[in-house]
Amino acid sequence: MTGDARLLSPAEVAAARERISRHVVRTGCPESFAIGEATGSRVFLKAEFRQRTGSFKDRGSLNRLLLLNPEQRRRGVVAASAGNHAQALARHAARLDVPCTIVMPDTAPLIKVSNTRASGAKVIQSGETLSDGMALVERLAREEGFAIVHAFDDRAVIAGQGTIGLEIVEQIPDVDAIVAPVGGGGMISGIATAAKAARPGVRIYGVEAAASPGTVRSLEAGRPVHVELSDTLADGIAVKQVGRLTLPHIQALVDDVAVVDEDEIIRAIFFLLEREKLVVEGAGAVGVAALLEGRLPIRAGERVACVLSGGNIDMNIVSRIIDRGLWADGRLASLSVVVRDRPGYLNEVTGVVAIEGANVLHIEHTRAFGDIAVGKVAIEMKIESRGRDHVAAIVAHLRELGHRVEEVG
Repeated sequence: MTGDARLLSPAEVAAARERISRHVVRTGCPESFAIGEATGSRVFLKAEFRQRTGSFKDRGSLNRLLLLNPEQRRRGVVAASAGNHAQALARHAARLDVPCTIVMPDTAPLIKVSNTRASGAKVIQSGETLSDGMALVERLAREEGFAIVHAFDDRAVIAGQGTIGLEIVEQIPDVDAIVAPVGGGGMISGIATAAKAARPGVRIYGVEAAASPGTVRSLEAGRPVHVELSDTLADGIAVKQVGRLTLPHIQALVDDVAVVDEDEIIRAIFFLLEREKLVVEGAGAVGVAALLEGRLPIRAGERVACVLSGGNIDMNIVSRIIDRGLWADGRLASLSVVVRDRPGYLNEVTGVVAIEGANVLHIEHTRAFGDIAVGKVAIEMKIESRGRDHVAAIVAHLRELGHRVEEVG
């Protein structure tokens, strides 16, 4: 971590780009017509999940490694990371033959831990968050002589992340606004530095998870504020405190920071999966969530670049998000139907579902409920439908036949 409190200069970002350009991906920034239709603006998705390690962290970690002196390279580096910084640092350290130790939270996604180890880094899991691991990182640095590569509060790391901003203003020369996730603040600080130097009128908006609102709280207080975290899908931006170096950049260069909750993040991930065919992790989807929920002051027709910062999400989580999204849309529904306990009534109920053009995925019936009268039976059905209105039509049809029907959950 650097103690230099000066704001980063555009020249530092330009130098970082020259240094790292051969070894990172110049990611695409295609227009999303689906998000544009939903928001009334023109939205372009900066696809940082296309980096070799699945996130923007390749840029800053490589820039820091390339600035190490020979003795630092020989001794090695250490970092605390929830996963994306770990994977990027591990990969580039291995390529440069620099020993690498990573302290990861006990809660880090398995895929990120596995990928970090696979790149050759020594992984130590300790604590619940990135901030918890920093004490161990500092001890290892003292005892072993390792150089600390901070995930965000480092000038070289910020400069590397700032190369995203240079690419955006080249890819969308008349961009009106850039939306980026905020955790520790390194990426948005670098992007804002580069983009506002190249296009002074561009507005920069940050988005963080409601479970980790450190930037908003720090802006309100005028200093870095420690926050307690809740569980969040956006683990990549779950930090207890924004950086002491990054906060002044955010105060000076970022126009506003919005907050989105877990349900909104889930809807954004689901939207990207279904409409854009993109697999994006929670932290990477917060900008899309803010746009879809109207949390940012974007005017109709404006050109907006939204940074999709990473795609390292556990496939088990993706499966749950798909189910959650289908339930929210009514394309999956669970109905509880009480009918007379007579032959033919089960067939009548399933027949209604068939007539209405839906599909029964699972069904069971029982007589064991205390609130069901003798001579009645409860049928529990999980159905696949076309949406909320379709479910309502099925429920109405069943009620017309005299059955008691409730949608469950």
